[in-house]
Amino acid sequence: MSKHPLPEKWLKNQQAAKATQVAFDLDEKFQYSIRKAALDAGVSPSDQIRTILGLSVAKRPKRPRLTVSLSAEDYLLLAEKYGLAADAQLEIKKRVLDDLVHFVDKN
Repeated sequence: MSKHPLPEKWLKNQQAAKATQVAFDLDEKFQYSIRKAALDAGVSPSDQIRTILGLSVAKRPKRPRLTVSLSAEDYLLLAEKYGLAADAQLEIKKRVLDDLVHFVDKN
């Protein structure tokens, strides 16, 4: 029985899985400065830190999206706000998107 070498893609995934996330407790003004620099450069804060440290930054596809975690209670509150059923999560998401767009248009 001969062993086949792993495809290069799998080796890279295996290497990425071995990476260790490191967190830094920095003063709020330092965090803000790094996050702002990342936003201005169109990269993630993690990629900005890698750039500051002189490390390579992987080319990743950009996904222009924002995320928020919504609990069951949040859905109940939003459903009430929009006059919808709490289980109408797709419609709630559409209304939230409308609110976000309206917020940007106002500012």
